[in-house]
Amino acid sequence: MDGIMNKLRNLDAYPKINEDFYSRTLSGGVITLASSIVMLLLFISELRLYLHAVTETKLVVDTSRGETLRINFDVIFPALPCSILSLDAMDISGEQHLDVKHDIIKKRLDAHGNVIESRQDGIGAPKIEKPLQRHGGRLEHNETYCGSCFGAETSDEECCNNCEDVREAYRKKGWAMSNPDLIDQCKREGFLQRIKDEEGEGCNIYGFLEVNKVAGNFHFAPGKSFQQSGVHVHDLLAFQKDSFNISHQINRLTLETTSLEL
Repeated sequence: MDGIMNKLRNLDAYPKINEDFYSRTLSGGVITLASSIVMLLLFISELRLYLHAVTETKLVVDTSRGETLRINFDVIFPALPCSILSLDAMDISGEQHLDVKHDIIKKRLDAHGNVIESRQDGIGAPKIEKPLQRHGGRLEHNETYCGSCFGAETSDEECCNNCEDVREAYRKKGWAMSNPDLIDQCKREGFLQRIKDEEGEGCNIYGFLEVNKVAGNFHFAPGKSFQQSGVHVHDLLAFQKDSFNISHQINRLTLETTSLEL
């Protein structure tokens, strides 16, 4: 063991030169001092660069045209019923998709998170029984049904045959529907009763959106949305509630880039 320690003690990567073979000069001392100062400055400089990162901002013009972005999502709202949940998407180019229904599936959930019903949004309508016509009378035999939009129609030929049509016509006008029971279609379809029946339920909404590949946003919110004086708002009067619990759980959120062939 002592032999190993002696060998380590005698190990020298830079063995000393006998003083008979070198001489000390002024130039050598100056070079030694200058090189030591340079090494010290380089050490301090590198240490400063390491400790103080520099952020470089670069702006690049995106020359791609016609590209779209597919947004896949799967979100659970434990305390928001499916009947009042809507999805909107908009971007800086001015394009808006309000109350999106295509390629969207909603699952009604009970208080324990169990599925009550699964349906594609916007599919299905209640049976029409003697509904109110646009001209004011009731639907007669062999007569084509054309429901009133209650002042929100954009033309004399426009018809609102269900509650959803009336709500959409109101949305386009920027009007809020304060009392759905005054609307024949909504009263006949039990719009408010359906909301009351789903009280305490949750909703699992999933599917995908295809949007322009530009800056924008998409959001989930209660009520149908519309533009009022250039402001994006949601109509909540019809639900006759003061507050909503929009706590949620995101199960999936992915982005896919696709190219649009022109």
